[in-house]
Amino acid sequence: MRNPLLIAIRFLSRLPAPSSAGHDEITVGQSALFYPLVGALFALLLIGTQLLLVPIAAPSLAAALLLALWVLLSGGLHLDGLADSVDAWIGGLGNRDRMLAIMKDPYSGPAGVTALLLVLLLKYTALLSLCQQHSWSPLLLTPILARTALILLFLTTPYIRPSGMGSTLAAYLPRRPAWIIITMIMSALSIIALPGSLIIMASVLLGFMLLRHMMIQRLGGTTGDTAGAMVELLEMLLLVTAALLPASWLVI
Repeated sequence: MRNPLLIAIRFLSRLPAPSSAGHDEITVGQSALFYPLVGALFALLLIGTQLLLVPIAAPSLAAALLLALWVLLSGGLHLDGLADSVDAWIGGLGNRDRMLAIMKDPYSGPAGVTALLLVLLLKYTALLSLCQQHSWSPLLLTPILARTALILLFLTTPYIRPSGMGSTLAAYLPRRPAWIIITMIMSALSIIALPGSLIIMASVLLGFMLLRHMMIQRLGGTTGDTAGAMVELLEMLLLVTAALLPASWLVI
């Protein structure tokens, strides 16, 4: 049975899901519509884990375990894209073809490793602050918004590699349903009764526009690696933004 939800779960996560037969191009394109739902599954698991850990573990240990779970849930998929993108950004010296070639290299250079360490450090520190504040709403917003941004990226940005799953997603993503889903998610989150949600959504939009501009300027579009890098950087940005807000702004 062709099931775009199963394709989305298997592609974006390491959650157990039965294989969906018949990965035709239309079904792969439709799978992108379920990316926010995959983010919601992450959110439920992260919030449940935080609620279990905070009463019994030191905040530093709780934050470290939450971060480890987050990485395990995605299988490091987006971290790999981040490392490849940073290596290409620095090592490519602005040459588009060289940047694309570096992204194909399976090995990570010093720039990519440094970027991974910095992003994970900032995520950990932000999670530590949120655990100390007993704030769980950012764990709801962050995975959903970062994966909603993936849909927006494929809707608005050319995919520059001629083959691969990313090119199929970009070509066969149902555009009208995608815009409806984005609008519904942003509207629903804006209704949530916490002042910080509006600031968090503003930060994701600003971060998205900046990263998209950088992709267009250097590459003329996006690739699977830069899309993955965007997810990691937006998650980091949202967690740090939430950690900087007063705790009273993050209570539903």
